Amino acid sequence: MTYPAHHQFVMATGWNLSNAHLYRTNNYGFLTHLDFLPNPKAIALIGDSYVESNMLVEDDRLNKQLEDKLKNRPVYALGGPGSSLMDYSERARFAQEHLGIRDFVFIIELGDVRQTLCGSGNIHGPCIDPVTFSLRSETKIIKLSLAKKILRQSALAQYLFSQLRFKPEELQKKLFENTTPEKTKIPTTSSHQLKVQEDVRPIVADHVISAFLSSLPKIKGGRLILVLDSYRDYLTDTNPTQTPVRDRFIQLAQQAGIEVIDPNPIFNAFSHKTGLSLSVSPTDGHWNRLAHGLIANAIANQLAPIKINH
Repeated sequence: MTYPAHHQFVMATGWNLSNAHLYRTNNYGFLTHLDFLPNPKAIALIGDSYVESNMLVEDDRLNKQLEDKLKNRPVYALGGPGSSLMDYSERARFAQEHLGIRDFVFIIELGDVRQTLCGSGNIHGPCIDPVTFSLRSETKIIKLSLAKKILRQSALAQYLFSQLRFKPEELQKKLFENTTPEKTKIPTTSSHQLKVQEDVRPIVADHVISAFLSSLPKIKGGRLILVLDSYRDYLTDTNPTQTPVRDRFIQLAQQAGIEVIDPNPIFNAFSHKTGLSLSVSPTDGHWNRLAHGLIANAIANQLAPIKINH
């Protein structure tokens, strides 16, 4: 799931449409200036909104900063907001088969394990059933009506539905249904939804992480690097219950012989030295330009050829 190829649009944040940017997608519908062409020297940078980073200009994003540091290697940013681990492996398979990519860098954010479970709302393709742990798909092709096609081109409609979160069905109830507090139904949550919303149990985490690691490309002479985001002290929406999941992810990846970059000491050292935030804003916890630069340095150092002293 991507944007249309070579699609031009404006994106902004919040009801007041702040931080507006004009974008144009590439030949495969990803939000990057670089068209994807077969190139074994290219690096596939894969993740969700942390890779797409549509809240930043491209020069500030990880793909461009990493490309600038590597000098002679293009970085293909295959970011898909609202996606998760099994979606990442699908993109990696695509990059391997269609673009000849041999080196992959995955940006893993803290909620990715939980979001890989079916029903999480963060699925572009395959997902893992939270009960049986089997792999299945929640996506299907939807034929759009003419009205929906028109609304998708309407700036007013996009503002109402995406920024103000306007819901026509709720307005209809308020206007036409004669309800009283006593008669108002209490919303219920299905057991399936509860399984997705609850903290990820160790056995669930192990199944999800193992399924992801086993699905990654296996290329002789290629590189697989996982970068696992860490909590940053100044964020107010942290959930310490996810820390064991993150630690387990690192452990299983290392046991599988996959390279891991842990940003935690990098971010902590920077924070203690400068006191500067690494988030986009107080209301947006995505990495800002400084954080992308720190991670770009770490990846570039990891990819640097090993020097042998004779």
